[in-house]
Amino acid sequence: MTESLLATEPQLRLIVFLGVLVAMALWELAAPRRRREIPRVIRWTNNLGLVVIDTIVLRLSFPILAVGLAVIAQDSGWGLFNIIEAPGWVAIIVSIVVLDLVIYLQHVMFHAVPALWRLHRMHHADLEFDVTTGLRFHPVEILLSMGIKLAVVAALGPPAVAVLIFEVLLNATAMFNHSNIRLPMLVDRFLRLIVVTPDMHRVHHSIIPEETNSNFGFNLPWWDRLLGTYKAQPKAGHEGMTIGIEQFRTGRDLWLDRMLVQPIKGPASGYPINRETGKKS
Repeated sequence: MTESLLATEPQLRLIVFLGVLVAMALWELAAPRRRREIPRVIRWTNNLGLVVIDTIVLRLSFPILAVGLAVIAQDSGWGLFNIIEAPGWVAIIVSIVVLDLVIYLQHVMFHAVPALWRLHRMHHADLEFDVTTGLRFHPVEILLSMGIKLAVVAALGPPAVAVLIFEVLLNATAMFNHSNIRLPMLVDRFLRLIVVTPDMHRVHHSIIPEETNSNFGFNLPWWDRLLGTYKAQPKAGHEGMTIGIEQFRTGRDLWLDRMLVQPIKGPASGYPINRETGKKS
């Protein structure tokens, strides 16, 4: 089964990506959580165009990606799980959980370090919150994220299938928890015990810094609760809250050319964790 999954990796990634994207887009049409103010064609064209650029840049920059490195690590005996003896299912589950924790910590780091926030704030500068927001990341952030992931894979030595499952899940849940969909309150309350829900993650996209610097989880919700970064609801409510950051609030800022240069525009102060009031960087 592992060999067949790895052999069909590109097809699996594409099928899940398109399937979740279409499903969430239809769900947003049927049961939106918030009223849409900006034409979808403007945001979607540019956000999805960014996905194409990110993919090309990533493939050209790294000769091997996370799943491939996991295969090499296994063949070479690199990493923890290639040194110790553990049942395959244990190695898979632990690897997925550890990788998710790393993504959480990485996310916090990109909010804590002003230079990294300059890159990450492009994701937060979207003026609406929907399924394509979950795909909107600066190419340089994508490269840094992959570098971190490769280092963890080399050190951990996870089964290649665990890395594949994690990456597919992360991509799917990122689209789910950024979607503009309405879940019944009881369903949301239950789901957010096991996965980050749209209402939970929407708080993270609030214009209020204290809310922006909360709910960092992308997949598993436990890290926010355990490490003290969890906020249940936005102060202004989900319909009344303002999405985005204080900078880059014009319609023109939603265009691809403007998004790509946002890291070098204006100060980084205002949102990084442990920021000093009034200090610009």
